[in-house]
Amino acid sequence: MEENTEKSRKTKLMARPGKIIVIMGVSGSGKTTIGRRLAENLGCTFLDGDDFHPQANIGIPLSEDDREPWLVTLRDASLERLSAGETAVVVACSALQKSYREVFRAPLGPRRQRNACRVSFICLEAPASVLAARLELRSSAGSHFMPPSLLPSQLALLQVDEEEEGLLRVDSTKPLNDILGFIRLNLHFV
Repeated sequence: MEENTEKSRKTKLMARPGKIIVIMGVSGSGKTTIGRRLAENLGCTFLDGDDFHPQANIGIPLSEDDREPWLVTLRDASLERLSAGETAVVVACSALQKSYREVFRAPLGPRRQRNACRVSFICLEAPASVLAARLELRSSAGSHFMPPSLLPSQLALLQVDEEEEGLLRVDSTKPLNDILGFIRLNLHFV
């Protein structure tokens, strides 16, 4: 009897769906900092979308032809971690438009497969002046490849429909621990 109980418990654990948590927003919003710390708090893998950019695209805006393969590669890397048994993966990715976010949702497939993976999007927001100042600071320090001159194009691309997509919007000007607490409070699986 005890053996069947243990087998049942293991089956339930293995059947538990994985979670991809996408920390999204324009450059300078804090995706990497917040994503890395959230992953540490959750004890899971952190993937930075910047690490998946092809060398040819460093410092220039992605074309639509470049963007989809980049998103697919990032999504597949996330799914590989979940397939390997991780219960969650935190991903930092701009995901500025709904169609880009749909790439992460695509593996969910028909209704009967939706439990294989769940995806949550957390949109980091800050005033343009704050974002520009952060980018200028990083650029001056040589710590990031994104030039501040690309911020206006990212802001123009940003498409957020909180109600339609169920995005969690977060003010990234708040203290880091407050942001992490707010995210954890609003991600019900955590």
